[in-house]
Amino acid sequence: MAIKVLVVDDSSFFRRRVSEIVNQDPSLTVIGTANNGVEAIKMAKELQPDVITMDVEMPVMDGITAVRQIMSTQPMPILMFSSLTHDGARATLDALEAGALDFLPKRFEDIATNKDDAVLLLQQRIKAISRRRVTRTMPAHSAVPAVARPVERPNVSSEPRNAQMPVKAPSREPAVRSSTVRASGKQYRLLLIGTSTGGPVALQQVLSCLPADYPHPILLIQHMPAAFTPAFASRLNGLCKIEVKEAENGDVLRPGCAYLAPGGMQMLLERGGTCGRLKVMPGPSELNYKPSVDITFASVAKLFGRDCLAVVLTGMGADGRDGSRLIKEAGGEIWAQDEASCVVYGMPQAVTSAGLSSHSLSLNDMGPAILKETYRG
Repeated sequence: MAIKVLVVDDSSFFRRRVSEIVNQDPSLTVIGTANNGVEAIKMAKELQPDVITMDVEMPVMDGITAVRQIMSTQPMPILMFSSLTHDGARATLDALEAGALDFLPKRFEDIATNKDDAVLLLQQRIKAISRRRVTRTMPAHSAVPAVARPVERPNVSSEPRNAQMPVKAPSREPAVRSSTVRASGKQYRLLLIGTSTGGPVALQQVLSCLPADYPHPILLIQHMPAAFTPAFASRLNGLCKIEVKEAENGDVLRPGCAYLAPGGMQMLLERGGTCGRLKVMPGPSELNYKPSVDITFASVAKLFGRDCLAVVLTGMGADGRDGSRLIKEAGGEIWAQDEASCVVYGMPQAVTSAGLSSHSLSLNDMGPAILKETYRG
């Protein structure tokens, strides 16, 4: 059965273009289009699509308001389209907090340098989030941001099995609760967190658990465009007790500070100071991910591999698996998010299926478990 898609945008040209791309894939079909948020809410209720693609900026009712209303009354997977500007980044982050599961740049040339790659990526993203149904979001005034909680969705076409999307293993380590994770007593020097699709909300939830006097530096690698990372770092800094900043070349790591890898760049760790110094650089052009979890993890493995806890959260693909292997071989600890709480169980699945993670934890349990393992306050 084809995945049903509702396309929402005030531009007739963009609605037509997205519809053409969606309908090129036989496992996807556009069942309707809307040109503002009010129409989107009405058609979502009438048509019950499997996925909605939603523009951020629209007349009558914007995409963020529409997402909030849809997620509070008739929740379903939503993919946002936004401009690669500072205001576009802030609006997209608002939409993710409201319950949208993923986002893409509105200009297709910003998605990928090759037109065919951009088309394939949009189709894959729709398929990936379509396999999840979501529950109603939490009230906007809650201390923790609204999280579209994913669970298994039956009878929907599966993701293409290619090199970017690891095949689901027949068995995996069962999820455990943070209360059952015993502190190992190991001494750490660094916390690493890598993530992609679903990562902005997941990172916010995990980092909100850490106290201001958290004793270790934190390196964050989130697949995100360059225009988005400054706004995302600023938002995390305002919501978390720890300091969060966009990483800069030459930053000397400090305890209690989280460094977010800039979009379009690679973040590596070098010797310098007590905890190391960051090198931020473009990196090889052929790399699929900028930033790449593998690149950062591998650089850490060389210096402090045995003294770090590396966590892989929700995300599409397998980035982080090779870097996790290097950290594991160096004596470090690897944890992964469990399938039930992931927006897309790709990156954590790759790590878990390779036998690298010692714990598979739900998003709700991840922060408290990290705190129990690495904080001695």
